Amino acid sequence: MWALPLSAQQYKIAVVGLIHAHAWGHLHAMVEGRVAKLVGVAEQNPELVAEAKKAGVPENLFYADYNKMLDETKPDIVWAFVENNRHLEIAKACAPRHINLIFEKPLAANYVQAKQVKALAQKYGIRVMTNYQMAWWPANYAAKAAVDRGDIGKPWRLHGIVGHSGPGSNGPRNKYFFQWLTDPEKNGAGALMDFGCYNALWSLWYFGKPTSVYARADHLRPDRFPKVEDNADITLNYPHGVGMFEASWDLPRSYQDLEIFGWGEDGKRGSIYMTHKGVEVRRGRDVQELPLTPLSPDASEPIAYMVSRIKANGPIEGLTAIDINVDVIHIIDLAKESIRTGKAVKFQ
Repeated sequence: MWALPLSAQQYKIAVVGLIHAHAWGHLHAMVEGRVAKLVGVAEQNPELVAEAKKAGVPENLFYADYNKMLDETKPDIVWAFVENNRHLEIAKACAPRHINLIFEKPLAANYVQAKQVKALAQKYGIRVMTNYQMAWWPANYAAKAAVDRGDIGKPWRLHGIVGHSGPGSNGPRNKYFFQWLTDPEKNGAGALMDFGCYNALWSLWYFGKPTSVYARADHLRPDRFPKVEDNADITLNYPHGVGMFEASWDLPRSYQDLEIFGWGEDGKRGSIYMTHKGVEVRRGRDVQELPLTPLSPDASEPIAYMVSRIKANGPIEGLTAIDINVDVIHIIDLAKESIRTGKAVKFQ
């Protein structure tokens, strides 16, 4: 196990909300305090507070009022595990206090809110990180490096599939998450938002901003998801390429897979296939597995990266940066408009 110098312990982190199920995968590290000291957890729901106590959060760290917590504990970082449409609310509270922010993906519930979060970050000079699981995967960067090296020639087509069999709703850690995740206002959409944001991020990372967005949606299980789509397909058009993506709560197992297709100057074609476990270069029947290089300690998990940026007095960069994630929400909003009209929508 690696550890940052003791000087890193000066940084304080607080949690706002526990209604997002991703919180439970990160609380232990915050309680352990290797990178930053946990100074408060703001949550009013007694069932979720009880779950956090089981996870090791000390009794004296709980607050019902997050504004009181921010004023009393004065954290350097807030990690918000709240509904997507509350991200702007949390940014309005933290930005004037000059508190850096981590949000679980996506950045906001809609494009208007995303732009307002960005404006607050710029006005008050805070860092805003949008946390994605794949941002900390060595495989994600091995695949991008292979494309950038020209291993498959010029990339022209992306195919991504992200999803699983649908969100659970049993137990306090899941039932409150399920309630807002399947609410079109609080989440911003259904599977389109939940998993389409990964797809949009990949497309922006590899190809930049698209010229147009086309999307379609399904309600395959209206009894379970009456308010939102449980499957969405997105096509992002580019002058010299295309991104074709699937986001679904109706898959037989979990996927976060991306395949990048390329065309070499010699006319040979190939692809790079990435999962969180590894990366393969495929040319016809030939398959070559690429070696994975471990990420540096400062780039291997969200809190360590945020602390490293604060220490270096630098911005959040790459997949978790604010500019690219504002564009992610722009794409999702245009996808919703395309679903509504049945037509492709220009990106502008």
